[in-house]
Amino acid sequence: MFTGLIEDLGAVAAVDRGTGGARLDIQAAEVRKGLEIGDSVAVNGACLTAVALHDGGFAVDCVAETLRRTSLGQLEVGAAVNLERALRADARLGGHIVQGHVDTTGIVRFAHPEGDSVLLDIGVAQEHLRYVVEKGSIAVDGVSLTVADRLPDGFRVALIPHTIAQTTLGAERVDERVNLELDLIAKYVEALTTPYREPGTP
Repeated sequence: MFTGLIEDLGAVAAVDRGTGGARLDIQAAEVRKGLEIGDSVAVNGACLTAVALHDGGFAVDCVAETLRRTSLGQLEVGAAVNLERALRADARLGGHIVQGHVDTTGIVRFAHPEGDSVLLDIGVAQEHLRYVVEKGSIAVDGVSLTVADRLPDGFRVALIPHTIAQTTLGAERVDERVNLELDLIAKYVEALTTPYREPGTP
């Protein structure tokens, strides 16, 4: 489990693509501290397992399902990635409950500076938009954000200067794919109430 508060900006040092999967080697001095093989690390919001360690970094394996569901398969050497280690039981939950289970990807459609902040409009398919609520929480590339506005085909978030400086979102470009983890509570509510809804009711 994670909070969506990014601990470190890592860099992809190597990509080894194989049949149905890929291994990513990531340089990250801060997240590497205290990391053990088998520990969970959120990489751009996707919960992955550290399978190898080296000075200043670690390696993770991405299975085919991860590559289908996320944007990790598009990463190249040198790409920056948002990193967060798993939440400790005695730590503050400063963001929101993030599982590291990416639901889908969205497309950055608009980036507009507004004073020191930046407004990002992100497009998402209608089947996923149903879980997006104004002033609700959403994880974008692993970053815990508040939905500023729900749009007909997506949503808008506002990035504060700290988020712009400390995560990859400050460098997002229009048409770039981002990983999205939707609201956990909304998904459970839908699953639990589905048997009791009239057929055809959304």
